[in-house]
Amino acid sequence: MFRALRLALAVLLAAPIVSSSAASNPPNAPLLAEGREIAKRNCGRCHAIAARDHGADPRSPPFREISRRYPLSGLEEPLAEGIMVGHEGLEMPHFQLTSAQIEALLAYMDSVQLK
Repeated sequence: MFRALRLALAVLLAAPIVSSSAASNPPNAPLLAEGREIAKRNCGRCHAIAARDHGADPRSPPFREISRRYPLSGLEEPLAEGIMVGHEGLEMPHFQLTSAQIEALLAYMDSVQLK
C-alpha cells in the first residue's frame, strides 16, 4: 500500500502544474478572439457564429456545422479572394480578408465546430 502511495505521489510531483489562469486562457486565446470579432463583424448578421446561438437567417448555416459541409481548410482560398456565394437567394456581402485574418477566422470556426 505504501508503495502505491509513493508511486502516486511521485506521479503527482512530476506532473506539470497548470495555473487556473493558464487553463482558462489558452495560448491561442487572442487568435480566437480576433476570429470571433471578424465573424461577428462580417458574418454575424445572418449566421449563428457561436457554438450555441441562433442566426438571424435560417437559410445561413451555423458556423458550428460548416465543417459538416466543407473542410474548413477549403475555405482559405475563397476567403482570400473574397467569398461570393448565396444561400437560397440570399447573397453574402463581398469581403476579403488578409492571411492573418483568415487564420484567425478559421481557428475560431474550428473552435466552435460540433465534434
